[in-house]
Amino acid sequence: MAAKTQNEDTAKRYEAANWEVFTVKQGNELGPIADALDQARASKNGKPKLIICKTIIAKGIAEVQGTAKGHGEAGVKFIDASRQALGLPAEKFFVSPETRAYFNARKVSQAGVHAAWQQTFAAWSKANPEKASLLAQAQQGNHGDVQALLTAIPEFGKNALATRVSGENCINAVAKASPLVLSGSADLHGSTKNYIKDAGDFDLATPTGRNLYFGIREHGMGAILNGIAYHGIFKGSGATFLTFSDYLRPSIRVAALAKLQAFYIFTHDSVGVGEDGPTHQPVETVSALRCIPNLDVIRPGDAEETAAAFALAVSRRDGPVALILSRQNVPSLDVVSVATRRQGTLKGAYVLRQETSALTHILIGTGSELSLALAAAEELGAGVRVVSMPSMEIFARQPKAYQQEILPASCVKRVSIEAGVTLSWGRYVGTAGTAIGTDRFGLSAPGDVVMREMGITKEAVIAAAKAL
Repeated sequence: MAAKTQNEDTAKRYEAANWEVFTVKQGNELGPIADALDQARASKNGKPKLIICKTIIAKGIAEVQGTAKGHGEAGVKFIDASRQALGLPAEKFFVSPETRAYFNARKVSQAGVHAAWQQTFAAWSKANPEKASLLAQAQQGNHGDVQALLTAIPEFGKNALATRVSGENCINAVAKASPLVLSGSADLHGSTKNYIKDAGDFDLATPTGRNLYFGIREHGMGAILNGIAYHGIFKGSGATFLTFSDYLRPSIRVAALAKLQAFYIFTHDSVGVGEDGPTHQPVETVSALRCIPNLDVIRPGDAEETAAAFALAVSRRDGPVALILSRQNVPSLDVVSVATRRQGTLKGAYVLRQETSALTHILIGTGSELSLALAAAEELGAGVRVVSMPSMEIFARQPKAYQQEILPASCVKRVSIEAGVTLSWGRYVGTAGTAIGTDRFGLSAPGDVVMREMGITKEAVIAAAKAL
């Protein structure tokens, strides 16, 4: 019974939040609902509206009416008898002649209004060809070609940057190249670094603002981004710390299931966040996100990989993208060219360090741990390859020939390194390999101390490789 679990007065709660509330006591009847809709439309006080309909579950099916069984546990077997008792036709998907007549008449009566609108839109399109083209592309889900977006992001040079900091440059570059990109944060713009400069803040006074303030409402943020995606013109994004991603996980799952266009910027990506302690150090979170079908999870290792990650996030048309960014600085992976890092990231994985003699070992890493893999490879010798794998999902979609080229089956001595649980890595290191990470919660200490105490070090990679 609801009385045992909830005593909230929903109407008063919304009224306290400055909504206007309408309550329909006969919520199973169309007439009172229509009246409430008319009242809400007529009200011009600027407040958002909520219509509460008081209904009886399974009304008309006497055997389950007003009980929890009406939710789906039982009522189906009573449907035919109930339809007959209610005087409904036997045809299950019945549309009455009166209904058809009404909508046919409505179509005729609105034809002139529609024609006038089409004429207005045609005149606007002619006067604003660039905007019309942008709108048409957006309605098709096209927010930019990945290579064009990538070109719009300047190269970063050899500076060591946190990927959240390089991400700040990336979001501003792609937002300039793709004018319908929106960016928001769950009250963390100063930390997530995803504010679009000179684009204004969205509110009642400035509805053209491209920066959304969601407040400390991660679940609400995810739901709003889904609404933006369903609307189908703008490319919405939202940011928070990675450890808080579980708060919006249901909305992420819906976005992935419905192939919605949205992307998430999750910063402070590992135990490397340090002094914030175990509650704020995500360990299982990246692997948990990788479990969601049709969600592309990208954890870039330096600024150039971050550039490609943002280009992928904006250009993807068949599902959401989660960007996993570091708080701490990471070195530039300039052992290979900018083009190699960017184009390699577009494929999910690529060779970061090519062996110069017979291949003996493959070290695989993501994010801030890539530099440890590179340092370990230098000591292990010329036969060691280092593979950067920013996105398992994107790599898994590549042709088998490319996957084999990057991770040849002939080399079974493999070590992965990522500052998180090791569960994700079994399919790439195999039964003969080793995954280095942390299958426990973090510590309250400086980030480098936490990494060392948890065995996420160059020395650990070297030892694991030699032990294979």
